Amino acid sequence: MFLTRFRVNTARSSSRRILGSPQIMHAAVMSCFPALLPSDAPPPGGPRILWRADHTSRAEVILYIVSPGRPDLTHLVEQAGWPAAATPIAPGWETRAYSPFLDRLQTGDRWAFRLTANPVHHVRRKDDEPTKRTAHVTPAHQMGWLLQRQESAGFRILERSAGQPLMSSVGASSGPTHPGNAYELAVHSKRDLVFAKRPQNGSPVGNKAPVQIVAVTFDGHLEVTDPARLRTVLTQGIGRAKAYGCGLLTLVPIRTGE
Repeated sequence: MFLTRFRVNTARSSSRRILGSPQIMHAAVMSCFPALLPSDAPPPGGPRILWRADHTSRAEVILYIVSPGRPDLTHLVEQAGWPAAATPIAPGWETRAYSPFLDRLQTGDRWAFRLTANPVHHVRRKDDEPTKRTAHVTPAHQMGWLLQRQESAGFRILERSAGQPLMSSVGASSGPTHPGNAYELAVHSKRDLVFAKRPQNGSPVGNKAPVQIVAVTFDGHLEVTDPARLRTVLTQGIGRAKAYGCGLLTLVPIRTGE
């Protein structure tokens, strides 16, 4: 497994085109793997290619990719990076072996995490109607979606101790039962993604309805409860819309004072 980091040159118009469409970004990411054919699907139950674009500021976007094989981002550097600054030693992206980190995870380890996800649930408006997949739109329900999955994902989100500052700016204003008050967890950067799904030849897909995805980003602190399950989540993703920048969970050490 490999973890790749690429800083996008947001001053370029081609970068803005790629960032503006999850479909185009998905194609750009998949093109980083020369041995992968467009028709190839991830093996059932196995590692897959995951990606996430972190908008750390208005002018800085970092693309993260987790993949079973080592990628080649030359085309992304040419289209959305700084190609004139690239050298054989510093090609414009960083790729590191991910497996040693995954193998070191142990029960009781505590980490800060980030996850961009597509929180959905299934509802039935009438008894005689089939269930319909619907996005969670409020921070409380979005946090609840993640909290429901923590045990099966091999971690628990840390509870907030008395007097500890809220990580979520919406917690206190949403009532005492809001998850943002009880856990070291925040949800932010909600994005409504709407785009036409296109086949590999680039032509529109008939009259099919456009793809609609609600994506939000979670930040928080977790404790590892089942390293094997967590490794699966880190390499296979969590939730839906993985092809469009959702599902990638990453871990970093908790900074002193957090």
